[in-house]
Amino acid sequence: MGMEQTWRWYGPSDPVTLTDIRQAGATGIVTALHEIPIGEVWTLAALEERKRIIELNTAVNPPQPRGLTWSVIESIPVHEDVKQGKDTRDEWIEKYKESIRNVGKAGIPVLTYNWMPVVDWTRTNLELELSDGAKALEFNMSDYIAFDLFILRRKNAEEAYSKEQIEAARQKFESMSSEKQYILQKNIIAGLPGGQEGYSLDDFKERLAEYEGIDSQLYRENLKYFLEQIVPVAIESGVRLAIHPDDPPISLFGLPRVVSTESDLQFIVNVVDSIYNGLCICTGSLGVRADNDLPGIVERMGNKINFLHLRSTQRSIDGSFHEASHLKGNVDMYNVMVAVLKEQRKRQALNRRDDVIPMRADHGHTILDDLNKKTNPGYSAIGLLRGMAELRGLELGIEKSGVVFKS
Repeated sequence: MGMEQTWRWYGPSDPVTLTDIRQAGATGIVTALHEIPIGEVWTLAALEERKRIIELNTAVNPPQPRGLTWSVIESIPVHEDVKQGKDTRDEWIEKYKESIRNVGKAGIPVLTYNWMPVVDWTRTNLELELSDGAKALEFNMSDYIAFDLFILRRKNAEEAYSKEQIEAARQKFESMSSEKQYILQKNIIAGLPGGQEGYSLDDFKERLAEYEGIDSQLYRENLKYFLEQIVPVAIESGVRLAIHPDDPPISLFGLPRVVSTESDLQFIVNVVDSIYNGLCICTGSLGVRADNDLPGIVERMGNKINFLHLRSTQRSIDGSFHEASHLKGNVDMYNVMVAVLKEQRKRQALNRRDDVIPMRADHGHTILDDLNKKTNPGYSAIGLLRGMAELRGLELGIEKSGVVFKS
């Protein structure tokens, strides 16, 4: 039995429609209520209304099922007070618990979240032009350092970089026009789809300052506290949690990052040993680090995987990377897929209810007609359709080969 094929949808304003997604062959929708302020309760009424829009086509009479299911929430953001361990964190955690209970009542089985401080997934360029004319997302290390040192001017930032890195960033910054500097700033702190908070430069500095004195150990302990509070509620509600890795899986702006390596993931699942305290394995995020053995992580931690983002990144020696085609780049997608399908067979043998793992193709290139359309960066229809088709073909080939039946 294959994985559940899902698609990220940014709601009614998304240029990619639910009809488009159904025609692409997906059966599951991954989305969120982006209009709800961070930390506030997701009400049952709001969840059920969005679920109705996803699953029922009311444009025809009588209304007909679309053939789509709201399979995964991505994401319910965690309030910064909780991440920082402030005195107010219990108030926000109680609201998060209520949201989990409502998600369970609405019948949505998987809830994704992340523990990245201040900024979500970070890129410096949303339109890197590739040799074939396609456009991809990029994290360029020199651009990032140039922003940190010469636009943000973070206190003591130079201590994090070598002389060679600083000089390369200086040259990059001096070559930028004011317009390019603004675009870089926007890309890093205000330019990604689904983001609920865009910062001004001063706001961003204030948010960073709130993390002074919070090192990786304390930040990990704050995550442990959060999990000890919410996982029992997830178990009671029948909602499988899936934490997304840091993207990229390195420290940015001196902030702690504690969801970047296999040892980080192991710490998380050990806090409460339950399939409801699980993982979203994003092969592109984890794959930025050469020391992350992706097929091995899936094999060793497969029983805690509740969601999959399948994409590939191409690393550079200086720490830069860009989104590669789904079957190219540095991710060993073949052996990742083999490990995933073997994990599903194990679950089927154990009669687990979650024996079909939801996956989605992630961060596709902008190609063909979408180059002339307004799209969400990384989420244009044709690029994701190509990625889904490639992954679909790889999965079918592996299944037909019989390799998943071998020990």
